[in-house]
Amino acid sequence: MMPNAAKSSRVRRLPGRPALGTVPRPKIVAPWILRSVRGTEILELAPFKKFPWLVHGFSTRTGGTSVLDSGDRVLNLGFTDWDKRENVLKNRATFQSALGAGDLALVLLNQFHSAVVRPFLVAPEEGRKGDASLANEKGILLGVQTADCVPILLVDPKRKAVAAVHAGWRGTLARIVEKTVGEMRMHFGSKPGDLLAAIGPSIGGCCYEVGTGLVTEFLSQFADAEGYFDELRTGEEPNPLQWLNMMPPGHQPPPKNVRLDLPKANRAQLRAAGLPSASIFASDLCTACHTGLLFSYRKEAARSGRLLAAVGICR
Repeated sequence: MMPNAAKSSRVRRLPGRPALGTVPRPKIVAPWILRSVRGTEILELAPFKKFPWLVHGFSTRTGGTSVLDSGDRVLNLGFTDWDKRENVLKNRATFQSALGAGDLALVLLNQFHSAVVRPFLVAPEEGRKGDASLANEKGILLGVQTADCVPILLVDPKRKAVAAVHAGWRGTLARIVEKTVGEMRMHFGSKPGDLLAAIGPSIGGCCYEVGTGLVTEFLSQFADAEGYFDELRTGEEPNPLQWLNMMPPGHQPPPKNVRLDLPKANRAQLRAAGLPSASIFASDLCTACHTGLLFSYRKEAARSGRLLAAVGICR
């Protein structure tokens, strides 16, 4: 008889993907705080915590009832093909409880990578399309879902108003965060110089590869767009050595991708909208680099969960 094979204690996982336990934990740098509430970890901004009427937080993947192929339980906060609806709803309740916002009405938008901004006086009965929301009434918890895109929370301490913004490359190109600041001015009388901004975890310029066509699009909209990319290539540069690849004219390989720094682009928009640099706080956590703590669609594809950034007025 053949001897029995020793049983492995290692967690089964998809090829090429490390188990969650093997991913190093990122260092959280002030003024950011990683707070744990009954196993649920929430990223918070210390300057926001100075206001007793404000609740806010950026979710992580820790805690929750959703189960991955590896057997790990995670806090998935968005409806996906791989997760059950009841798990997501339970996770959302867990997240709100950890925030101290269990009695607030969660308002989420049907996001579609736009520059549509929605103001709310009360929680809507039906979902609204858009990628940014704002409010100055208590009892509403504004939220945006991400898995690589940039979540931005805005707070006006003087007018007691808040906003939540979802900025992918399309929304960034359409200046959604700049437009949201303008909407806060129009609806609440907010002054940009009074606003505070928290740019939460997103895919960073270290990992976000895009086609060279986006360089042209951003250059056409932003005078400082050169600084958003690691290389300034549009894909139209001549290649004097193209004959070396032995391919006929018109059949050359596509140009190499470039990397886009979306957090930097949105910080620049906030500055252009009138916010002082000292009032803009950007997390240095890259979702693609830190999949042990965050979700990343670029890294995990269809099996990725969704993060939630939320802000509201509790009193």
